[in-house]
Amino acid sequence: MRIAEERELDLVEVATQAKPPVCRIMDFGKYKYEMSKRDKEARKKQRIVNIKEVKFRPNIEDHDFQVKRRNAMRFLKDGDKVKVTLMFRGREIVHPQIGQKLLQRLAAELDAFALVERAPKLEGRNMIMILAPRPDQERRSSVAEDQDSPRGS
Repeated sequence: MRIAEERELDLVEVATQAKPPVCRIMDFGKYKYEMSKRDKEARKKQRIVNIKEVKFRPNIEDHDFQVKRRNAMRFLKDGDKVKVTLMFRGREIVHPQIGQKLLQRLAAELDAFALVERAPKLEGRNMIMILAPRPDQERRSSVAEDQDSPRGS
């Protein structure tokens, strides 16, 4: 206590559970300030990952498939994960291999942008696959890539 008072610093208890308790001489105000700056910097660098969902049906037409693929690609370029849900209705559930093939085709077409985080799996009447953006790819840099086909007028 005396040493801390002589140096005009604070005596801070670091480990209360230790026998004997561990204390440290420091400027506590400066320490709190540095900790808050460090926490603020860490929060600034962290990225919140959202999960976007794209829903399919087994008998989807080619143009509809391409539109949904483009939406999934846009989500991946924005850095979000994509949950691809294939919904079976009625007797479509008898042919899960059709859905499996459709989801594998989507994964193959988005291979340059996505990694399959969770392979296609049947859960009830839905087949679900999760795609995550590739970490090695530069995102948000070019908007021109997003427009791989012109939108009709």
